Amino acid sequence: MASPQDTSALLAELAAVLDPAGLQAGDAIETRFRKDWYAPLDPLPPIAVARPRSTAEVSAVLAICNRYRQAVVPQGGLTGLAGAATPAGGELVLSLERMRGVEEIDTQAGTMTVMAGTTLQAAQDAARASDWLFPVDLGARGSCQIGGNIATNAGGNRVIRYGMMRDQVLGLEAVLADGTVVSSLNKMQKNNAGYDLRQLFIGSEGTLGVITRAVLRLAPLPGCTQTALCALRSYDDVVALLRHAQRRLSGRVSAFEAMWADFYELVTTRVPGVRAPLPAGAPFYVLLDLQGNDAGQDGAAFESMLEAAMEAGLITDAAVAASEKEAASFWKLRDAVAEFPVMWAPNAAYDVSVPIGQIGRFAESLRAAVLARWPHAELVNFGHVGDSNLHISVYLPGCTADDFPEHEISEVLYPKVREFDGSISAEHGIGTHKKPFLGHSRTPEALALMRLIKRSLDPNNILCPGRVIDVD
Repeated sequence: MASPQDTSALLAELAAVLDPAGLQAGDAIETRFRKDWYAPLDPLPPIAVARPRSTAEVSAVLAICNRYRQAVVPQGGLTGLAGAATPAGGELVLSLERMRGVEEIDTQAGTMTVMAGTTLQAAQDAARASDWLFPVDLGARGSCQIGGNIATNAGGNRVIRYGMMRDQVLGLEAVLADGTVVSSLNKMQKNNAGYDLRQLFIGSEGTLGVITRAVLRLAPLPGCTQTALCALRSYDDVVALLRHAQRRLSGRVSAFEAMWADFYELVTTRVPGVRAPLPAGAPFYVLLDLQGNDAGQDGAAFESMLEAAMEAGLITDAAVAASEKEAASFWKLRDAVAEFPVMWAPNAAYDVSVPIGQIGRFAESLRAAVLARWPHAELVNFGHVGDSNLHISVYLPGCTADDFPEHEISEVLYPKVREFDGSISAEHGIGTHKKPFLGHSRTPEALALMRLIKRSLDPNNILCPGRVIDVD
């Protein structure tokens, strides 16, 4: 912890490089900067919140903090689930929220250049207004920011067709811990001029540098979308339906969301405003989308695919959305998870990857292990599945935030992930929540290399100390 004299001098230097609205300190710090979505509030506040307006100001702030050995926590939209953006007492928050805007849409290159604080929805809307699609999509689209999406390598609903956030980033600009600006706003898909430095920052959760701008790849805007909800008897049928749909629809399947019976029953009976398009009682439900350009032909192909799946016994029932409004109501089922922190609290939320063919057995094995330890636990499973991603939420009736055993639940869950050769994080990062379990998914040699990279880029360990991996 810095001395009062050092803190006073630090704040004075920061105030000199930021405008009056760019620095909050003491009682002026807004509570919203003190935690992300799932993390507990640290009892001690950050020493200040810096809100730069440009890359130059980010550079100046980090150079000052590096000289003072002041810990810095970059923040985006604060929708993270791993605790990386939650400041501990005495740390300085670096909020990118004022660095917003789409700087350019290059219709010939099919790219968009954006500032890091731009919300995902703003980027999507700007792309759509220019007759393009920015394909990354997730429930927090209205709040999460592009810089945070890149820093956590966000996934979302359409990975099976378009890939993760990493696959959308052609170039980026980042500021290192000492204030050095590394800019490579490349618009080309092919660029093999030495090391691909952008990959150092994508998925690094702010531990290696602060992303300030990015060039994003755009996709052609679909002319139509077909959406259906299907009921299935088994997990094997879920996988068979995925492959059947991908073959019959020639790569046009853009979303494939699997919901176990426990999830479907929970959201359709206990979340206000969510209706059940199909009766409860099936072991599995799948929400799938086709994106195409010819409503007539694509609609016919979609229905033919479903009919063939029904005849083959892969699905037992299906509801096809007849309008965009009805499709949106189907998606409310999947997006209802956003209500869990309110109506099902406290709960432990997990985001893991398991090889697609093993997800069904993994879910059964995990349920048995959790119920053996906590017989009254409620557990739901849901996920994208087509990209190996499974989400799990565990709720223990009667527990409060003070006695909820999240770490003990993690000690049951993550060894199961390792047993099935999976990853402890599919798309939400490591942060502080998963750091004790990183060795379940990374070898000692890989961890040593991560530490070497961290020490090289941030020798004073000021960027997000204590997150992802310890270097001391």
